Amino acid sequence: MTSAGVYHVPVMLQECMDAMAIKPDGVYVDVTFGGGGHSREIMKHLGPKGRLIAFDQDPDAVKNAIDDPRFTLIHQNFKFLKNNLRLLGVKEVDAVLGDLGVSSHQFDSAERGFSIRFDADLDMRMDQVADLDAKMVLNTYAEEELHRIFGMYGEIQNARSLAKTIVTARLTAAIETVAGLKEVIKRLVPKGKEHKYHAQVFQALRIEVNQELEALQAFLEQTVSVLKPGGRLVVMSYHSLEDRLVKNFMQKGKFKGEVEKDFFGNEIKPFKVISRKAITAGEVELASNNRSRSAKLRVAERNI
Repeated sequence: MTSAGVYHVPVMLQECMDAMAIKPDGVYVDVTFGGGGHSREIMKHLGPKGRLIAFDQDPDAVKNAIDDPRFTLIHQNFKFLKNNLRLLGVKEVDAVLGDLGVSSHQFDSAERGFSIRFDADLDMRMDQVADLDAKMVLNTYAEEELHRIFGMYGEIQNARSLAKTIVTARLTAAIETVAGLKEVIKRLVPKGKEHKYHAQVFQALRIEVNQELEALQAFLEQTVSVLKPGGRLVVMSYHSLEDRLVKNFMQKGKFKGEVEKDFFGNEIKPFKVISRKAITAGEVELASNNRSRSAKLRVAERNI
């Protein structure tokens, strides 16, 4: 078993535990198990009748499963939250925790193709049995689709030129490696901002490969029916696209538009926001865990 500390250092661990308001006999869900850092801390707060159900689609994460009868690990994407809880006979839970994005382990595993630091095949699949990988996106998507992905998911200013450059280059040879992609797009990269630009390109590809925003929306919508009245939804995100979805859903019960109202003008929304502003890491953690710099933690409570 991989140690949680090496696999992935959990961000804002204590803040997450406080936000979940854990009761010893409660039922909890960690939809992003990873190295198990958050899950192991939750287990410390549970009594003999408590229960923790975790999700992760990455086969590497399954190796970190906790050997405890109160713990269940489901090897699936969190977009299948509700159905899997039903299969376990669980109708309602006390809190749901989501730590979104890519784990340190995934970034540090060169062969997974998530990181700009290593030359490797352009894979980026969190679920290793999925058909779509980054190579397929780069080499088969139409120019307009690539333009949309880089503009929307990477928030890249020259997304149209980037898409055109990639489509032109692949006519000569397929783009299959990190180094190959960097070489193809090097004339488009702003001087002095190479790291940021490459990170934006990789973020866009990763989000498309894993359909991350669609999965996040499906997951959030399901929390309304799986959380008990008064139950907590605790979500940590690492870029503005995710954070915007989480914030809107917690505040309005929807991803776009205004809060719905009943005949009398009363707002109809499933959650009460606990943290009006996103919670961010403290100075000590910022100094010791680089990944915590972009983390935003939001907390909401299921309305009674």
